Amino acid sequence: PHGTHKVCLDAIFEAVKALKPKSFMDECWLWLYRGAWQEWGIDEVEMAVPMSPDQVLAKRHGIFKHQSQKDGVVFQGTDAREFWQRAEDRNAETAALYQELGLATYAAMEAFVRWHY
Repeated sequence: PHGTHKVCLDAIFEAVKALKPKSFMDECWLWLYRGAWQEWGIDEVEMAVPMSPDQVLAKRHGIFKHQSQKDGVVFQGTDAREFWQRAEDRNAETAALYQELGLATYAAMEAFVRWHY
């Protein structure tokens, strides 16, 4: 991550490190998620969450409610798709990879990697 995402991720890491000595943290895990531009390698994924078409739509509506995602992407690059389109395409591609590996077919799939603190 870079820019604002890096600042936010660093703040989360520092908060988790500060809380680590608390007993309740023995039962806590921190799952890392990648944004609309990049996905974890299939060999890196430690938790995959399948999504139904209704859940994909709910995620899209959630993205629409996020002020910074409403109007075009600030650092667009060469990809003309809107943020929600990138996110949906990435999640559908992840689901397709799992299907190719012989798992069930889903509309989309979210992928996460655990951060060990």
